[in-house]
Order: sequence, then structure tokens, then C-alpha cells
Amino acid sequence: MGMKEHHVSIWFLIGLQFTLYGVLILGAGIYEWLNPAPPELQLVLANLHAGVWLGGVMLILGLFYTWKFWPRKPDRG
Repeated sequence: MGMKEHHVSIWFLIGLQFTLYGVLILGAGIYEWLNPAPPELQLVLANLHAGVWLGGVMLILGLFYTWKFWPRKPDRG
């Protein structure tokens, strides 16, 4: 009755975290894009929509890391 150890890569967990943060930041960025602040309250570079860009990049990177380092069954040998 031996127990087999199963390790999860830290990069898989980082991928999950990046995916979650990407979804949250992208959602907030899209909301901010669709509901902009009044012109007198907008930030100087608000027209660049940094939240959308950052959220999109984090989401893509997170999905890539999650797919690349997905835990697989160990080879039987």
C-alpha cells in the first residue's frame, strides 16, 4: 500500500493566478472603457486603456502557463 507523491508545478499555479488576475483586470478595464469618468476627472493617459491591455496580456500569459504546465499523469516505467 504505497502512496504515490504527486507534485504540482509552481508555474501551473502561477498560470492560474495570472489567469484569475487577468480576468479581473480585463473586466475592470472594459467597464472603465464603457463607463468613462467625466473629462475633468480622467487621468492623463486614460485614452490608452491600460487596464484592458494589462488584463489581456495577463490573461493570455496565464492561459499559456496553465496549458503548458498542466499536471499530467506520470509515465509508468
